[in-house]
Amino acid sequence: MSDLATALPAAQALPRRDRIAILAGLGGAALLAWVYLVAIAAGMDEMPAGGEMLGMRAWTALDFALMFLMWAVMMVGMMVPSAAPMVLIYAAVARKALRQGTPVAPTSAFVCGYIAIWTAFSLGATAAQFALDRAALLSPMMVTTSPALGGALLIAAGVYQLTPFKEACLRHCRAPARFIAEHWRPGRAGAWRMGIEHGAYCLGCCWILMGLLFLGGVMNLLWIAAIAVFVWLEKGLPLGAGGGRLAGVAMIGAGGIALFQSAGW
Repeated sequence: MSDLATALPAAQALPRRDRIAILAGLGGAALLAWVYLVAIAAGMDEMPAGGEMLGMRAWTALDFALMFLMWAVMMVGMMVPSAAPMVLIYAAVARKALRQGTPVAPTSAFVCGYIAIWTAFSLGATAAQFALDRAALLSPMMVTTSPALGGALLIAAGVYQLTPFKEACLRHCRAPARFIAEHWRPGRAGAWRMGIEHGAYCLGCCWILMGLLFLGGVMNLLWIAAIAVFVWLEKGLPLGAGGGRLAGVAMIGAGGIALFQSAGW
């Protein structure tokens, strides 16, 4: 492990063609996800005012499957770009190990492990949407109809931004070289597990922010993009962690105002 930690600074010098290939692959996956989301959003916008939408009828198994697919694709579009630094460092270490004669799993195994975590989250998000829909707390356009629920979501997200657990998860996401050094495992199964572990830390950072999609609209593309950009900035900028805490305070304030208004105060 100490040898790996020593090699990390040099290993980060990934050849330009490899960086381009990896970033093109990640960017292509995210782009395809966004194309899919835009197509769905356009279909919802073109639906006649009197047309039947999901929130106006009971869910079928096919409805649940399609909604799960939508969430899973959305998570790829939102979260894969923010994982790029970690993926690049894994690829650099894998390339160095290969030159030294040590077989290493392809970078795709690491990425698949990461995506698996967000796919599992998508199943939970779909179940939450189903429950909210059954409780008549969502509009047909998948926006909460309860100001109190919206305020509670904002306060919960804001409070979570200030917790030590959030800070610990964010610290792992903001230090990819250290994460690789501390969690390195050989082989394809090891790469898959490393991707899952990184995805778990990433989920620990961001899961409650995804709940805010019910506030602005699950298929509101600008709102989706805003949350994705916030996640990227929080992970990538030098002052991202401090900015995230300031955003948390703002969320608590906005949620408190929404709750007061919903109570008629």
